[in-house]
Amino acid sequence: MRIDPYLIFDGQCEAAFRFYQQCLGGTLEAMLTFAEAPAAEDGEPGCGPVPAEFVDRIMHTCLVLDGQMLMGSDTLPSFPYEGIKGCSVSLNVVSIAEAERIFAALSDHGTVQMPLGPTFWAARFGMCTDRFGVPWMINCETDKEGR
Repeated sequence: MRIDPYLIFDGQCEAAFRFYQQCLGGTLEAMLTFAEAPAAEDGEPGCGPVPAEFVDRIMHTCLVLDGQMLMGSDTLPSFPYEGIKGCSVSLNVVSIAEAERIFAALSDHGTVQMPLGPTFWAARFGMCTDRFGVPWMINCETDKEGR
């Protein structure tokens, strides 16, 4: 079993995932719009009717990083967007340098809840919400690069 976060956006999914690829690396293995989805037929699942102004939104995307996936989509009027609340995407990195780089990138034009710094449990830990409203926790338990 794996746990793969799935983030929901209100029209910003493509921009967010291109930003995440830039910050984190990895490969965008999917970026499908609602226009590309087949219609529901003969009991098969589909997207149902999609309003014209939503067809270019992202139905599904997947960023693959070291065998793990971060997935997401945009919402439709039938599923009103309520933001991302009560959870964070937690990244555990192997070096202080990587923690600093990723935290700086994700917090740029976002908000910092807890600045990245040493804690009693980690060489570096910090919390931020990125420009798309996604909360992140960056954790580096020990610096494997010896810095």
